Amino acid sequence: MTSFQADIAIIGAGIAGASLAAIIGDRARCVLIEAESQPGYHSTGRSAAFWSESYGGPLVQPLTTASGPWMAERGFLHRRGCIHIATAEGRPALTALAEELETGGVEHALLDRAALEQAIPRLSAAFVAGLSEPTCQDIDVGGLHGHFLGEARRAGAQVLTDAAVDGITRKGDLWEIRTRAGTVRAPVLVNAAGAWASHVAALAGASPIKIQPYRRTMAQLITDPAMGADMPLVMDALGRFYFRPETGGRLWLSPHDETAVEAHDVAPEELDIAIAIDQFEHVVDWRVIRRERAWAGLRSFAPDRLPVYGFDPTARGFFWFAGQGGFGIQTAPAAAMVGAALLLEAPLPEEVRAIDVGLYAPERFSV
Repeated sequence: MTSFQADIAIIGAGIAGASLAAIIGDRARCVLIEAESQPGYHSTGRSAAFWSESYGGPLVQPLTTASGPWMAERGFLHRRGCIHIATAEGRPALTALAEELETGGVEHALLDRAALEQAIPRLSAAFVAGLSEPTCQDIDVGGLHGHFLGEARRAGAQVLTDAAVDGITRKGDLWEIRTRAGTVRAPVLVNAAGAWASHVAALAGASPIKIQPYRRTMAQLITDPAMGADMPLVMDALGRFYFRPETGGRLWLSPHDETAVEAHDVAPEELDIAIAIDQFEHVVDWRVIRRERAWAGLRSFAPDRLPVYGFDPTARGFFWFAGQGGFGIQTAPAAAMVGAALLLEAPLPEEVRAIDVGLYAPERFSV
């Protein structure tokens, strides 16, 4: 069987593993181990693809904010804007969000009903207040992921596909990772397996940190009237739905569902799609002409819904880079800078020096 030697073996070649290998560059020899025939199949390739400083909460926001300039300078962000809308029931959530953004120094503005009517045609009268987040932008996810993979390869990283992991053993100073593509040996093993992170940790005998996958549903619709290309992302303050324009007058709609599932090639449930469309038709007086397609992705969270970055407290040479929920793409550059610095025991780069990386350490789950 083929054997591969590396300084760092990274399980998972989605946005997490690819970005980490790219930022590590030629400072260490990396092998990316991907179970699927193409990297980014399960979560990266099914992302809603927006960059929002409010998404993920105040302890994730520093990672998002630090990632923005990096992505903008390389052309991966495109102006969109976001409006959070609220019924009377949702006003307290909107107020709390405004306070959170004020504390984080994120640009925003409260909107009254008249401003909402101007921004979102034929909006239901039940929505009485809103909050504008003008810095929200679309992400070229495919371009970003491809950039990271290209940078990693140019730095000498190997990418093994169709390489599902069958077993992991620590032998002396090396991890031995047995995959369908061969055996990889390295002193450091990075768990960037997304929804499969807990499974990888169990195979390696690392700390039993529960990384729970959740199903998130998306449908692509044609509506009458068509959503204008210049319209913002629209999010419910109570987290019940969001929708955004796509090319050709299409609209992406999600019921913002979070259904706990086992890690697998997840598919959308018809009930979730029906709920989303019903909600949408009560939010705006628009007619859904047809549903063109629907899909689902996996979002994976640690118990406190913060990412997990750092060496395992019990398994020598086992590094966590997981639990990045639905914000893994928008935080990818900064997260990779943090992860690479921790892995290589190097100083944090200037872009992330102000971030309290201790918040994300695996030790916080130690009993």
